Amino acid sequence: MQQGEHGGSGTHLDAVLERITYANEETGYTIARVAVERSGGDLLTVVGPLLGAQPGESLRLTGRWTSHPRYGKQFEVWSYATVLPATIQGIQRYLGSGLIKGIGPKMAERIVDHFGVDTLEVIETAPGRLVEVPGLGPKRTKMIGVAWEEQKIIKEVMIFLQGVGVSTSIAVRIFKQYGDTSITVVRSEPYRLADDVWGIGFKTADTIAQAVGIPHDSPERVKAGLRYTLSQAADDGHCYLPAPNLIGDAVKILEVPAELTAQCLEELVAEEGVVREEIPAGDTIVPAVYLVPFHRAELSLAGALRSLLNSSRDRLGAFAAVDWEVALKWLHGQTNTELAEEQAAAVRLALSEKVSVLTGGPGCGKSFTVRSIVTLARAKKAKVILAAPTGRAAKRLSELTGHEATTVHRLLQLRPGGDATFDRDNPLDADLVVVDESSMLDLLLANKLVKAVAPGTHLLFVGDVDQLPSVGAGEVLRDLLAAEEEIPRVRLTHIFRQAQKSGVVVNAHRVNTGLPPALEGMTDFFLFPCEEPEEIAALTVDVVANRIPRKFGLNPRRDVQVLSPMHRGAAGAGNLNNALQEALTPSREGMPERRYGGRVFRVGDKVTQLRNNYEKGAAGVFNGTVGTVIDIKPDDHKLTVLTDEDENVDYAFDELDELTHAYAVSIHRSQGSEYPAVVIPLATSAWMMLQRNLLYTAITRAKKLVVIVGSRRALAQAVRTRSTGRRHTSLTHRLRSP
Repeated sequence: MQQGEHGGSGTHLDAVLERITYANEETGYTIARVAVERSGGDLLTVVGPLLGAQPGESLRLTGRWTSHPRYGKQFEVWSYATVLPATIQGIQRYLGSGLIKGIGPKMAERIVDHFGVDTLEVIETAPGRLVEVPGLGPKRTKMIGVAWEEQKIIKEVMIFLQGVGVSTSIAVRIFKQYGDTSITVVRSEPYRLADDVWGIGFKTADTIAQAVGIPHDSPERVKAGLRYTLSQAADDGHCYLPAPNLIGDAVKILEVPAELTAQCLEELVAEEGVVREEIPAGDTIVPAVYLVPFHRAELSLAGALRSLLNSSRDRLGAFAAVDWEVALKWLHGQTNTELAEEQAAAVRLALSEKVSVLTGGPGCGKSFTVRSIVTLARAKKAKVILAAPTGRAAKRLSELTGHEATTVHRLLQLRPGGDATFDRDNPLDADLVVVDESSMLDLLLANKLVKAVAPGTHLLFVGDVDQLPSVGAGEVLRDLLAAEEEIPRVRLTHIFRQAQKSGVVVNAHRVNTGLPPALEGMTDFFLFPCEEPEEIAALTVDVVANRIPRKFGLNPRRDVQVLSPMHRGAAGAGNLNNALQEALTPSREGMPERRYGGRVFRVGDKVTQLRNNYEKGAAGVFNGTVGTVIDIKPDDHKLTVLTDEDENVDYAFDELDELTHAYAVSIHRSQGSEYPAVVIPLATSAWMMLQRNLLYTAITRAKKLVVIVGSRRALAQAVRTRSTGRRHTSLTHRLRSP
């Protein structure tokens, strides 16, 4: 049952949902076509909160008839309930809708042919009789019976949850977490949802809490709000918040007095729900408030790095007495390339110091320097491990060095819950560990990694510190570079002659220094000027689907990536994904597809994982993993994705909230990836997001081609605006103060 906000009883309409033509996942607003008796076979249009209803289901709609100036007569839905169909045709459509795992359209036809109008009663009261149907064995019969019972419980839970203002997609997640205890948890401990259920934040939990009668000024609510405020800060990259900032932000969210909020913060600290510590920030001392995992990770990471630096062991001790002139001459003979002076310094540093950092922009030879380090280390029979935060970055690192590389997650063998197989007690067996794209390392992952590095092993962080910092909390690479006296480093600044011919490299450096990109005479860097977001969106789709493939022969799905500064708006990643899907992977007759919320998944779709799931695939599937949908099996309720790590990963239909389309992604989500061609839509509507390191990061994702589509004013704003403020972190301080 989906609740409306309209008074009066309204008009009832019994209908079968035929197809959904539009659905907004955030609001639930849906436009659909339905079949009703006495409509002469014509489909009717209904609009309203229908999210969660599946094609084929029989619905009782409550609402009113309206007339749209362009689309004519339609039914405005206020609420709906699913009902069991009574006709043979209705039963067949209902069963074949994909609602019950194990029954697809063909099997539904066979079952209904056998049992007729009694089909649903048989499934309900005597599911064992399904073996009478040709092709249905005991195994599938049992599966259908279990799925039917589960659907009944889900429907009961749905009706209750939607009665307290929860959308269908959120209700499914709650049910998956708590099963038939869902109603009890929601009634008695609604704020647990924000901690336990992925995708539910404090605001949703708070709406539910108010619906079940928890007071506005309840200490339980205020403490949950404080934790939520810190969690939001972590999502924005902060490891902690100063106590005054935390209280001020929480008061705005909670709309309760600051005195009550401060009192609840004291209680939270006393209960060890959060950690407060006085730490230096510039010339002042700040009362920093951390969520417990971030405080532990910051202390642990700093301690582990200091231990590595101070270790008396050295697993690359052979390089302590090496004749570097001879070594570099030998290396030149192996690679047939002369190292620049700063590259040679980086090679010596990585093989002599136990922890070091190599940074620099595109075209400055970071990759060749890493290859040289690995070549020399292997020449001394050293065990070398190469890793990067994403599958694409690991694959590129492997191609550049000629040695196998892996993701940090796979290297550590993270298990369900996030614990690593390799840690302080079971360290990696390596003499040298090289981590590329280190700007992407957030505090929690960096801590897990460094803990797994054995004493005496050399650890080299490689990355471009001018790119966006990690999506997760912290700015580890920047903090390491800020600890100048503690962590040795080399910054490569010389742009090699070959790279100077690349418009992509030249303009990345121009943007990074605050200069507008050069466009005259460039064969690999273009600007298509237009102003309105809708025009930018349409031109972006044309550039991806038609112009780039025609001029450069690139595959629009595999080789071209749209990188947008923001998700919302006409030129945002969300809308562009819909438009690009229609252009590149349109609906085709006879080809299966699956709708989940506001998204439709089709074979051939480019998709990305939205959260870490340690139970998927051989060793987990992680936030940002990209892949292609290669199969959809309606009967088995299953969709299969081939990831960019060449692994087939199955998703049950009720797990599709973990996937979203990736024809267009935010620039933040593109970190660590590299694409032959990048298209960047820039609209003035994204004004607050238009910053130099955002544009620089987008440009440096391209190997061969950059096309900017949009406003010259927006481009100038992005080039002009330096990143606003540093994140609240204390790693540098902890590295300096044992």
